[in-house]
Amino acid sequence: MADPENNPEHNNEEGAANEDEDTGAQIAPIVKLEEVAVTTGEESEDVLLDLKAKLYRFDKEGNQWKERGVGTVKLLKHKESGKVRLVMRQSKTLKICANHFVIPTTSVQEHAGNEKSCVWHATDYSDGELKEELFCIRFASIENCKAFKEMVQEVAESQGDKAESKEATSTADLLEKLTVGETKEEEKAKEEVPSEEKKEKEEEKKEENKVDDQQAKSDGDK
Repeated sequence: MADPENNPEHNNEEGAANEDEDTGAQIAPIVKLEEVAVTTGEESEDVLLDLKAKLYRFDKEGNQWKERGVGTVKLLKHKESGKVRLVMRQSKTLKICANHFVIPTTSVQEHAGNEKSCVWHATDYSDGELKEELFCIRFASIENCKAFKEMVQEVAESQGDKAESKEATSTADLLEKLTVGETKEEEKAKEEVPSEEKKEKEEEKKEENKVDDQQAKSDGDK
């Protein structure tokens, strides 16, 4: 019969048991890390759309499409202003590869020969400065591409309605101020310039006062 003490398997199991044994000692961490609040700049916005995709931009100098990154494209609506912007971040580094507003003139078109891709022009700010870019985005399915196009179109139209409404309101306010201003000027003019009737009455009163003064003087001489 084999000796358990000389059994390699038995010795290994015993050694492992000794290594796993809890000694009860508590080791304090060398460095204490504090939680840091991470902000994305999207806290004041509501998410209208959130889809995974791959983004490209057209390089005019090289006359070719260049990949910007793979990640999540979002449409974010600001809670106060109501403005909507398109933001896309790379999935691993979270680096922004697209960041621009959806405006009334924003138009998304299907990329020729590919129902999963679409293209559009935008004034983009992802590199820290405004640049005119031609983007192409590719989705995993035709349904996602269609949802993206429809949502962008819907937002662009709503932004156009808001711009027209804002312009109409501004015009109405301007006309109201102009009308009020004209009324005040008219009132001021009426106060400063007496009417013809008022002038005549003042002249008649002056003549009456003269006659009365002369009559009183004549009576005094008598």
